[in-house]
Amino acid sequence: MSLTEFEIIQDYFNRRLNGHADVVLGIGDDAAILEVPADKQLLVSTDTLVSGLHFPDHISPLDLGYRCLAVNLSDLAAMGASPRWATLALTLPEANAAWLQGFSDGFFTLADRHGLALVGGDITRGPLTITVQVHGFAGRGQALCRKGANVGDLVYVTGELGAAGMALACMEHRLDLSAESVNQVARRYLRPEPRLAAGMALIGMASSAIDISDGLLADLGHILKASEVGATLRLDDLPLPSAADEIGRNAAVHYALGSGDDYELCFTVPAVVVPEMEQRLRNLCAVTCIGEISDSNELDCMEAGQTVTITGHGFQHFGAD
Repeated sequence: MSLTEFEIIQDYFNRRLNGHADVVLGIGDDAAILEVPADKQLLVSTDTLVSGLHFPDHISPLDLGYRCLAVNLSDLAAMGASPRWATLALTLPEANAAWLQGFSDGFFTLADRHGLALVGGDITRGPLTITVQVHGFAGRGQALCRKGANVGDLVYVTGELGAAGMALACMEHRLDLSAESVNQVARRYLRPEPRLAAGMALIGMASSAIDISDGLLADLGHILKASEVGATLRLDDLPLPSAADEIGRNAAVHYALGSGDDYELCFTVPAVVVPEMEQRLRNLCAVTCIGEISDSNELDCMEAGQTVTITGHGFQHFGAD
């Protein structure tokens, strides 16, 4: 028997909101009613994922439910926000009960981990498209932004870079890796870990921050443009996954710089706060210094002490052919 829109909402997405007194009215009305604490500012981010463009058609609904929320939470992490609410708009080619169960299980696995309440959304028929909007809190005037990097600040990244790009290349049969390496990099693509705790720990420390969704070159470039500065990037210091040993460092560096989908944080900090910053993040995630902010208004890449030219600018939806 075919499921109606209202049955889908009730059966798979309308959850009891324990511990969410700030949700005055959630799913079930024309709009949610939410309370924002007087001492906080509300941060809002929206991402749309389209089947065949942002994820392969064969990805499991469990992984897709997790991933579609993770990539949105990564935006809140980049701004040091604490997540609180989300809305979800689903365009579905069909109302498949097994798919819906897997998708909602994946979505709520991550939502429950971070105390996130689903408070509304929409469901319609059409090509598979997922739009998530997340809402989070930050103290007044404390949110991290892309603008703020200063000459002399050090450039850091969390985690490792390039694994998600390698995983997608394997899925699309553009790269061959051992079974062990495929399993390692696939998890980074399918189950990215939004660096929410790290982002909140960087409040008052980082001068600028961004999440790495479109590739390090593109996303660091956004910081440089917003801050009106340049940077020197040391390619020798890029943290790469162990799979780099199979494809060679040069190839791995290109994945790290341009493939995107890592959802790690790139941030800048004044040198004077580095010891405290590293102490704060020590038990949260690995961090690596990969460069320094300059007054050149350019992004210069160095390898083995020599300036190198890198082609490619990361993922773009629209651009010159």
